[in-house]
Amino acid sequence: MLSISEFSEMCRLSPQALRFYHSEGLLVPADVDEQTGYRSYTFDQVERAMLVTVLREAGMSVKLVRRALDEPDAAPDLLRRHEEEVRHRRRAEDEAISDARELLGSRPEVLLRRTPEMTVASKPVPGTSAEHDWDEVDAAVAAAVQDVVKAVESCGAVVSGVPWRAWAGETPEQKRRSLTAEGPHWLVKVPIAGEEKAIAGLPEDIEVQAFEARDELSIFIPGRNSMAKYGTALSRLFTHPLQDAYLDVSRMRHLLHDHGVETTAAVCELDRTDDGPEDGQGVQM
Repeated sequence: MLSISEFSEMCRLSPQALRFYHSEGLLVPADVDEQTGYRSYTFDQVERAMLVTVLREAGMSVKLVRRALDEPDAAPDLLRRHEEEVRHRRRAEDEAISDARELLGSRPEVLLRRTPEMTVASKPVPGTSAEHDWDEVDAAVAAAVQDVVKAVESCGAVVSGVPWRAWAGETPEQKRRSLTAEGPHWLVKVPIAGEEKAIAGLPEDIEVQAFEARDELSIFIPGRNSMAKYGTALSRLFTHPLQDAYLDVSRMRHLLHDHGVETTAAVCELDRTDDGPEDGQGVQM
């Protein structure tokens, strides 16, 4: 029998770690003295200690390590799934580091620009909840954009600009449905160009719209969407000084660049009288 100190030295595991693994059922001593509480181990437990160490160093949780040891046949699949999660986490961390480097190196600035008129193909985005689950929204929006792009190219037209998403509230029916769980809550807009005959060949679920030229405030924030980034964009836009003008939040857009999202809002002069959005690009938020 090996004392806990001897077993600790042999396996390169601290006595504290051995006590923890005992409490978690990963490495139960061969004997525990009822009077002193001293733990003793056998030499053939070294192999189990090695497996515990390797799996823990691989980043597996205590729960997964226990399953891998208790179900040897399932262990390879458990390790494979853990590896996929680690790779996904590493990619997310790499993206976050890149975002942080870019944000710290150059803080996002609000820009005033003139956006030209254009023709857009618009389609509702199905399958998203009313909550701001950005991963869910991003996946559904990306799929909808891809559908529109394929339809545009298949009829002989071309994509002529950066797609964007907007809140689904261009019609009374959309506004009503946007307040329900089913939605849709978002629309995708894809700028297009082509002959009138080609554009007319788009499927019925894609609406062709005229986007009117307008002044906009714009801010680009790199990386994946999050509620914090969205809130930051809104804060910077609404605190940007304007002279004799205001932001029309009913016409906000979220342009979908490859490495981040650009949030824009239409700038309106104070003496302008509006009965509602002229170009149907959003909803009062």
